[in-house]
Amino acid sequence: MSLAIRVIPCLDVNAGRVVKGVNFENLRDAGDPVELAARYNEQGADELTFLDISATNEGRATTRDMVRRCAETVFIPLTVGGGVRSVEDVDDLLRCGADKVGINTAAIANPQLLTDVSNRFGKQVVVLSLDARRQDDQPSGFGVTTHGGKRPANLDAIEWAKEAQDRGVGEILLTSMDADGTTSGFDIEMIKAVREVVDVPIIASGGAGTVQHFIDAAKAGADALLAASVFHYETITIAEVKQGLANAGIEVRK
Repeated sequence: MSLAIRVIPCLDVNAGRVVKGVNFENLRDAGDPVELAARYNEQGADELTFLDISATNEGRATTRDMVRRCAETVFIPLTVGGGVRSVEDVDDLLRCGADKVGINTAAIANPQLLTDVSNRFGKQVVVLSLDARRQDDQPSGFGVTTHGGKRPANLDAIEWAKEAQDRGVGEILLTSMDADGTTSGFDIEMIKAVREVVDVPIIASGGAGTVQHFIDAAKAGADALLAASVFHYETITIAEVKQGLANAGIEVRK
């Protein structure tokens, strides 16, 4: 796609605090979500993604008040996910200030939900959160997981990405659950495999550790690059990522 690549910090929220672990285990506190959102807004983030990582496991909806406070603080697009189960949940989050809504587990249980949300609000609102692992028993070698990567969904990740596009999703947030939090690099093979079957934007997630990792993911076909740990703990800044991408001949938003 010809659009400039987007750099997106991700706020994984648990019990009202931003946390980060490795493969969603051993979570460490990384700060207040609203304060971090404001910081990233000032630092030149193109968008923000806010994931309530315990909502699905705890069987509850995303924390609406926190979404509202973040939306009042930042002036860049906000994607919210976690515990979204219905068209009404999406409506609530949009009213709280979300621009886009990520759907994972509920869409696997009921793929029609993606179609219904897209038909009601437009495809630009619908983000498929695709949490994938390498799985030898799937045709592509990549399988879909739910509940923070803990449960296999018995779905091929590449086939699911294609179906989701056909059902009207506007973007795919592609997270490598194997690489998440490891800072060892994005799963380039996975990005390329999804890129071959979909035309919608791919947001690459899971594994960012160096500026080169962001460049590699962009060259593999990602339209946006999402990271958490490296930004929260200031290992790398958004400005450094954008400069590195620009130096590599990749268009970034100023």
